[in-house]
Amino acid sequence: MSATPSGRMGSIDALRGLTVAAMLLVNNPGDWSHVYAPLLHADWHGFTPTDLIFPLFLFIAGVSMAFSLAPRAGDPATRPALVRGVLQRALRILIAGALLHLLAWWLFELPAYRLWGVLQRIALCVAVVGVLAIYTQARTQWAVIVGLLAGYAAILLSADSLQPWVNPASRLDTALFAPFLYKYSALTGLGHDPEGLLSSLGAIASTLLGLRAGAWLRAGRMGALAALAVASLAGGALAMLWLPLNKQLWTPSYVLWSGALSVVLLLLAHLLIDRCGLPAVGRRFGVNAIAAYLGSSAMVLVLIASGAWACLYQAVATALPSAPTLASLLCAVGFVALWWGVVWVLDARRIYLKI
Repeated sequence: MSATPSGRMGSIDALRGLTVAAMLLVNNPGDWSHVYAPLLHADWHGFTPTDLIFPLFLFIAGVSMAFSLAPRAGDPATRPALVRGVLQRALRILIAGALLHLLAWWLFELPAYRLWGVLQRIALCVAVVGVLAIYTQARTQWAVIVGLLAGYAAILLSADSLQPWVNPASRLDTALFAPFLYKYSALTGLGHDPEGLLSSLGAIASTLLGLRAGAWLRAGRMGALAALAVASLAGGALAMLWLPLNKQLWTPSYVLWSGALSVVLLLLAHLLIDRCGLPAVGRRFGVNAIAAYLGSSAMVLVLIASGAWACLYQAVATALPSAPTLASLLCAVGFVALWWGVVWVLDARRIYLKI
């Protein structure tokens, strides 16, 4: 599908694009046994730079809705059509994620098909927050954020343990979806999915924070955005006294901490790109974000299954025999560069693939 992205704010496209490029970088090392620590997620509790990438993407999705949906939702007559558009897009993203997992299940002969995933979580957040952006006002949206964080915190705090496999999110996902999870042990009957149902409460809150930040950005309220960053940072630090930072559980403290950092990055991008006129580096990834993520994910699955990815890493590692981790990073950088070329060609031809 070809279209011209008009009326867009360069900082939003750039930040979204840099986030997608970062996804490709951390998801595709040459060898998972040789990865620099900042490019790995925290094993369980904790926070690394990599743990900021997914919540930042969802935050930017919320910001985008403040520009694409909220201005058109003022007329009640337009709302049903807007909702249909949002839900149809969410359904397409969901189907794309399902097909991607079907490809992985077939190529690697996995014991079970995985229902949840990154694209599935994006679809859920787009659907829920999109409807809220169309039908609710700021006060209601803030109330939903508080309700999601407080309710989810209460569930987690009432649990006996937040450890892997036995925490409330894992238990619910296992009860509802086993064995179609990221990890499942038939021996113990325990499973876990980092993009499962219960932890999506936190992901929806992250997206809603982006929606409210986008509304203030659209209104030029830089002071309010700075205050949101400070309040979220303080709230996250306070919440850490009871609930640790944990991406796989998407804990309320993680929502607030990553939300604060996301607001700071949005402010910086806006000041540098929209106001100071610096180049919108990453914009080409940003205007074809989901297509680039989906296409690159499918490509790497085929390369791994065929053995080509291992051969590529071995070739680079042979040239750098004393630096296997650097070789692994160079493979990831090369993959990002390849897809930068793809989105550059698409943008040069004004082709924007909307899922």
